[in-house]
Amino acid sequence: MFARSTVATQWSILAASAAAVLAVVAGLSFRPTGAAEPPTSAEPKLIVDPPLPDLLAKGVVWIQWRVENVRILPVFGKGALNVSPRVGHLHVHVDDLPWWWADASDNNTIDLAGMPSGKHKVLIELVNADHQVFPGQARTVTFTVPGNASHSR
Repeated sequence: MFARSTVATQWSILAASAAAVLAVVAGLSFRPTGAAEPPTSAEPKLIVDPPLPDLLAKGVVWIQWRVENVRILPVFGKGALNVSPRVGHLHVHVDDLPWWWADASDNNTIDLAGMPSGKHKVLIELVNADHQVFPGQARTVTFTVPGNASHSR
């Protein structure tokens, strides 16, 4: 009996997920029945903490973050701009390098390892599904990896 209800629950979750993906692809609004929706009138907000200091001596940087009034999901393109609730992801830039990456994982931590000694900066941007920065939602985190950082694994 327990296994059957678990399978039924898993199928329900799968069906709801599939419906959400189809709605996003079609550019439609999707809200599961009974799900609480954050107010769409409130502007998205990115909150970023400084790196955890204990790990800097090892050349490891953990930057914790959270967002408000937007869901971090791997949904991209203009068709997803009008989805409700609002969706987005992060763009992460390190030390003004010409490349960056998109993070749509919602694990709430940016992890960098093997950072060389010295001063560094990480620019974190909260962007919409079409990769446009939400107004005022870019944060720069600066930190220094000590000269004696050990890069042991």
